[in-house]
Amino acid sequence: MASQPWHNKVSNTAQLGGIETSVLDNGAGRGTRIAWINTGTGLRYKLVLDRAMDIADAFYNQHSLAWLSHTGITPPEPFSDNGADWLRTFGGGLLTTCGLSHVGGPEQDEYGQRGLHGKISNIPAEIESIIQPDPIMGKLDMSITGRIKETTIFGPRLELKRTIFGTLGQPVIRIHDEVINRGNTSAPHMLLYHFNYGWPLVDEGTDIVWKGKWEARPGGISERIFHECGTFKKCPAPLEDHNGTGEAAANIDVTPDSSGLCTVGLHNAKLGVAMALRFQKAQLPWFVNWQHWGKGEYVTGLEPATNPLIGQAKAREQNELLFLEPGESRTYDLEIEILHTEAAIQDFLKNNV
Repeated sequence: MASQPWHNKVSNTAQLGGIETSVLDNGAGRGTRIAWINTGTGLRYKLVLDRAMDIADAFYNQHSLAWLSHTGITPPEPFSDNGADWLRTFGGGLLTTCGLSHVGGPEQDEYGQRGLHGKISNIPAEIESIIQPDPIMGKLDMSITGRIKETTIFGPRLELKRTIFGTLGQPVIRIHDEVINRGNTSAPHMLLYHFNYGWPLVDEGTDIVWKGKWEARPGGISERIFHECGTFKKCPAPLEDHNGTGEAAANIDVTPDSSGLCTVGLHNAKLGVAMALRFQKAQLPWFVNWQHWGKGEYVTGLEPATNPLIGQAKAREQNELLFLEPGESRTYDLEIEILHTEAAIQDFLKNNV
């Protein structure tokens, strides 16, 4: 390993970065387990271990990357899968996981009742391992792994094994997920990664970067924003008609590169920063751009998914619903990288706009 600037100058690895776990002790989130991950590059972020290891706060240097709702972090509500109750504890954050068996609005059919965006984000993780970096020994990688169980007696038994990776010196978040059917019957499977970005990364003039065919969600504001002559790839000022429940969304068939890798993201020229989100087309063939520009609720979502936002019932009707057989699993790999050099930003824009 080549000599580093900190060689012989650091006593404790935490001075450079690493993983620190703790428990919140105040407010609505009191008693909730969290973990801060510091990459030593200005990128640091908070995992909510009791909420599927989702990511709440995230910063690059002094700049917040994530949108945080007024709710903030709350303990899991495992029986909130009813109607739109999911919204009561939706803290926003850099990542909220949706699924594992339903993504979309509330619905009911002969197969049961399903609430908005499923159950998984309201289930605590059982932490299996935390691996800290050891730069003195030349080991810069770090990771945390946990299992989240979406299960019921006589019903589906799905399990999410999630590992979050980081490397000292790299402004990158890597996610490796494996969804396993632990039951003895076939189980429906839908998954959406609800990445939520906010100010100052998201600001007036910030570029929303993706390339591919798209279709606006039918009706209302979506069709007014997502149309052929629209400026929906530039973040606007807060919009009056997005106050309250106003929002827009489009389903996008992202164009991958020759290796099947999809890259989407955001570019804020004023900050001189871009965020690249990468995922495999074969694993997550669909992508949703959610835009909610309400006053005080100013956010855009970049959301890779197994299906468009149509719900389990419609996916079943269209013969597009995935099923996992007993013992079968699917894996998902995603990466977020902060780009801060002009060369890296221009290469990102050239290949993905």
